[in-house]
Amino acid sequence: MRAIHAQDTLGLPAMQSLLYTLLLAEAEPPVDAGTDHSLLEARIEKLLQLGAVEPAHALLQRAGPETPELFSIWFDVSLLLGVEDEACAALNRKPFVSKDPAARIYCTARGGDWNAAALTLESAMALDLLEPLEASLLAQFLDPELVETSPELPPPASTSPLVFRLFEAAGRRLPTGSLPRAYAMADLNDTAGWKAELEAAERLTRTGALSENRLVDFYTARHPAASGGIWDRVEAIQRFDTAIRSGDPGAVASSLPRAWKAMQSVHLEVPFARFYAVSLIRLPITGEAGNIAKAIGLLSSEYEEQAARLDLSVPDDAFLAALASGQPPESIPDDPLARTIGAAFTQNTMPDTLVPLLEQDKLGEAILRAMALVTSGASGNFSDIEDGLRGLRALGLEDTARRASLQLMLLNQGG
Repeated sequence: MRAIHAQDTLGLPAMQSLLYTLLLAEAEPPVDAGTDHSLLEARIEKLLQLGAVEPAHALLQRAGPETPELFSIWFDVSLLLGVEDEACAALNRKPFVSKDPAARIYCTARGGDWNAAALTLESAMALDLLEPLEASLLAQFLDPELVETSPELPPPASTSPLVFRLFEAAGRRLPTGSLPRAYAMADLNDTAGWKAELEAAERLTRTGALSENRLVDFYTARHPAASGGIWDRVEAIQRFDTAIRSGDPGAVASSLPRAWKAMQSVHLEVPFARFYAVSLIRLPITGEAGNIAKAIGLLSSEYEEQAARLDLSVPDDAFLAALASGQPPESIPDDPLARTIGAAFTQNTMPDTLVPLLEQDKLGEAILRAMALVTSGASGNFSDIEDGLRGLRALGLEDTARRASLQLMLLNQGG
């Protein structure tokens, strides 16, 4: 569980993708994981940290959440998605699954028994079982007229999914920018406003919780009515999107640099590459735009096709082509990062640091350890990169190792 919590893959999409694969895999827990739900809860907590609320909900549904051990987190995740009817119905059928009076009051009301909910609220307040803010919000939920006659409630220092939804029900929606990433899912609807949708979409796409297809849909949904900040980003993406759809190399070349800089400014280069590379990779583009297009191809799932188009007489291109094909580089640029990555492709043995885990049949933990080494290296600890990449390759995760290597070389380097 500690190995899951320790993963920090924000800056390296290849590691993000592998982490999602591990978190969502239907696999038996390790023999030392115990008999409780701690491993499942660790996976769900990590998904929520990434903002991946829908996969977390699906994982809970698959596990059977109508139990005292899992109901609380199922209820919270359902509230974050706005699909709490099923969880509330389960609580109304089986009150023993939760000791939380706030959840019982809310779900009793959602089930249509407003009088019983009001009586339960009175009892809970008399016994001091509710936080003052929670009690006030539930009272307003049960009697909407109180929203108009009561003093406006201050935003909470910390919130819960239920408090968040109760503020929303009172017509005082809380901004999600300063809340944990999972709350951003609530902004992906027409009631939040386009700017809030865009900010939430960017925030969630950075962690892989939202697909690049949906991000582009948000960018191109309508024409911006303002300028500056996110609106300049929207305008740049829309101009490029129009150009790439036209297939005009000149229009693409003139609009690509600005769109690429916009994506670099919010660290969304790889989602952008995944969406546009197939259309871009075969266009005859040269100069600055051509160099950007080359990087986009190498950062996408088409990296092998792009590598086959590189000029191998150019040392840097030859090195990138070797990484893309998983071959030992014939020459390595005089750069500490390139030397470290190159060394990982000249050896095919398991690094010593991972051998003990494999000897104990801890394959999942070995993969997580290799990932942690690579992400540590991405933060500047280059000495860890070689072991991490070698470990991934020796564990059969060649595609992940290649993608990670290309991302390490190409991201955040301008151009």
